[in-house]
Amino acid sequence: MKVALLTSSRADYGIYRPLIRKLHNDSFFNCAIIVFGTHLSEAHGKTISEIIKDGYVPFETINTIPENDSPGSIAASMGNTMLRFSEFWSEHASTFDMVFCLGDRYEMFAAVMSAVSFNVKFAHIHGGEETAGAIDNIFRHSISHASLLHFVSLEENRKRVEELTHHPENIYCTGALSLDNLREMQLLTKEEFRKLFHITPDREYILITYHPETADYHNNIKNTTELINALQHLKQHYQLIITMPNADTMGNYIREQLNIFKSSSNDVHLVENFGTQGYFSCMQYAEFLLGNSSSGIIEAASFGRYVINIGNRQQGRIAGSNVLHCSNHTDEIIALAETIPSLPLLKKENIYGNGNAAGKIIEILKTIK
Repeated sequence: MKVALLTSSRADYGIYRPLIRKLHNDSFFNCAIIVFGTHLSEAHGKTISEIIKDGYVPFETINTIPENDSPGSIAASMGNTMLRFSEFWSEHASTFDMVFCLGDRYEMFAAVMSAVSFNVKFAHIHGGEETAGAIDNIFRHSISHASLLHFVSLEENRKRVEELTHHPENIYCTGALSLDNLREMQLLTKEEFRKLFHITPDREYILITYHPETADYHNNIKNTTELINALQHLKQHYQLIITMPNADTMGNYIREQLNIFKSSSNDVHLVENFGTQGYFSCMQYAEFLLGNSSSGIIEAASFGRYVINIGNRQQGRIAGSNVLHCSNHTDEIIALAETIPSLPLLKKENIYGNGNAAGKIIEILKTIK
């Protein structure tokens, strides 16, 4: 079976990794990786290097990097992505029996939509989810409409995909694919992690991942100020390890403000690209997580970590009891953070599964005719 995977960023590649490994190790499949988006951006760490480091040679690289993070530039990038992929599909639409697409990014949406007229068969991972504070809902649900197969993370999401597509067949609840990494990957020890990423050994730290709220992007200036004011207080008690935001509207503004904040303190560490092993190792030893990333909602429970989920970006996504929600206000963020040391220890239980999604996906693919 000839399959391909569309990967546009460090985030989706980290999720795909267990599936790619199984596809490459199974003689039933011929697997190709199509690389585009911020994988090719120097400003975002040129994360195609992660793919190559893992031993995979991309089938195709397609440059679709936006000029900046303005709404107009994002729209132009979607148009450019569709144009570049229309050329690709015109040559390769019949090359693959199935093409994997993942999530809800605007560049993933454009790559998939450009293939609709070529009748490319897509398998969508992580459909049916809700994120009210981001424009991603539009892209995610549109990708589901364009896909033949659906591998969802929860039963509630399976029901939503069925409601969207009006086709109950070909929707499979496999759990979250990223959790397979935790079963298969050897994490760094605390000492290895701190040494590799230059983290001071004698202070505990918080892991922070904060992205723009794209559904109402005008509020990002105020929201970023509120966040940094909270971080200014929290750095008195913790080191702050901050992963940089992705290529969304106003993402560059948040980057600029974080760099200014970093310049005033040695206890603030900005990381462009941890890689999957580094990121999960960081999560393993963090006191808690703070921000508005899906990784806090989906993966953190497997480490028994509390998460402060800020604002509306992830609103609607189903979360476990380890996730504590608050608004984009400095005082509320600080108050919630101060409660965490007194909260009970968490069991390492996750509503999103136990790390066997890739195997389920492989077996289902082998039944497709």
